[in-house]
Amino acid sequence: MPPITTDRLIAFLREYVKSSGVSVDLLLVGGLALQAYGFAERATQDVDGELIGDPEALAQYLRSQRIPADLGENMSGWSVVAMPPGYRDRASVFVEEPGIRIRLLSPTDFVIAKLRRGTELDLEDAFYVVRRFGVSSSAVQRAAEAAIDVSPKDTALFVFRRTVQLFVERLKPA
Repeated sequence: MPPITTDRLIAFLREYVKSSGVSVDLLLVGGLALQAYGFAERATQDVDGELIGDPEALAQYLRSQRIPADLGENMSGWSVVAMPPGYRDRASVFVEEPGIRIRLLSPTDFVIAKLRRGTELDLEDAFYVVRRFGVSSSAVQRAAEAAIDVSPKDTALFVFRRTVQLFVERLKPA
């Protein structure tokens, strides 16, 4: 299966909206968001995002096109660590046309989303966004604390704090 690009996704969404009559409002995360932020070489095989409305019909359509999709109404609930409050309000519009709106997390919120998961690829993605947009270590720390404040108390918060600490240490000049 060839990697999916933002251009291919937009074409698929146009076809979906045309054939279904259902509008799409998607907050894109993951590899496709990274492409939208300017990292064109970032390959991905799937669509990850928060969808306003029922995600099942769109996910089924994408699967019929052989595109895996991880869609939900509330990406904050994808981890024990919540997203920082207001992340939806800080999102920017990447594409807006009749029936389609694709939004992107603010760079700081994207970094937090990646640190919540914390794989090596996620950390690389977060470093790219920090460098590309000049996100400060203090902004990452503030957003992480805001996320922790609204998260259920769980031992996973210790791991997240440690991930954030190590990430911020790697941001410091040598």
